[in-house]
Amino acid sequence: MKNKKILVVLGGTSGERKVSLDSGRACAKALRKIGYKVSTFDPKKKSYNLINKHKTDLIFNALHGKDGEDGVAQSYFEYLRIPYTHSGVISSYNAMNKIISKEIFKKNKIKSPKYFVLEKEDYSKVKLNMSIKKKNIKFPIVVKPINEGSSIGVKICKNILDLGKSIKKLFKKYEVLIFEPYIGGQEIQVAIINGSSLGAIELEPKRQFYDYKAKYSKAAKTKHIMPANLSKSKYKEVLKIAKKAHDALGCKGITRSDFKYFKNKFYLLEINTQPGMTNLSLVPEIARYKGISFENLVEKILLNAGINR
Repeated sequence: MKNKKILVVLGGTSGERKVSLDSGRACAKALRKIGYKVSTFDPKKKSYNLINKHKTDLIFNALHGKDGEDGVAQSYFEYLRIPYTHSGVISSYNAMNKIISKEIFKKNKIKSPKYFVLEKEDYSKVKLNMSIKKKNIKFPIVVKPINEGSSIGVKICKNILDLGKSIKKLFKKYEVLIFEPYIGGQEIQVAIINGSSLGAIELEPKRQFYDYKAKYSKAAKTKHIMPANLSKSKYKEVLKIAKKAHDALGCKGITRSDFKYFKNKFYLLEINTQPGMTNLSLVPEIARYKGISFENLVEKILLNAGINR
């Protein structure tokens, strides 16, 4: 494997570009450190068609967000017939789309917050109020785009006035929004790697919730508790649910599932098929606790690269 030529794809055009650059550079550095021949590729600067398939044995996909973890980049890699890390085209698309993933969770009896969806083209205040009433959703209400990552565009609204303002703002950029009741309780995140549960970490954000700033800024001072502060049986339970979600979506390589633990129940908020790999990221932190170095973690992800999934 050390003779293989690895292409780390990073950056991209999504709102998570900076995080992707940080993740990609960290992974490229780790792979070089353990002896791999590594080059990098930024699809914002060059077309995927310019990837030299004769000089690339494996792709380490370090993209985040739209066009990176929603099946678009994966489609190009499949077309080029170059094995790549993380989940395939369909799994990536389904996981990124919050409506589809929630329906898959529901079908597999995985508890997730109830929800409704509104589209920009036929939105009205009457329709909003009717949907809230029909679903019996109480404030605070969470509204967010259906296909963003890193909590981009997530708003927690305490009343109908706040909700109206947030909707107006979000519809300037997004065509479809999803609405859920805000679930209180503990923030629990679980990592799955190559089909096995790695561990669960708990977060105590100083901010309103674990948003973009809490995820990627030391200034946010989010407290990380590893392992998560759960009973032994509940810890095992959340690992089992995360593995079930990973399998239900047909994911590969590494995933991170985000939960809320409230009134003795776990609610799966979403599953991330390409979690961050920065120095503040949770999966490397969980791995470290389990005795897996960052270099070893990156190599484990690489060795699971595949194609035609």
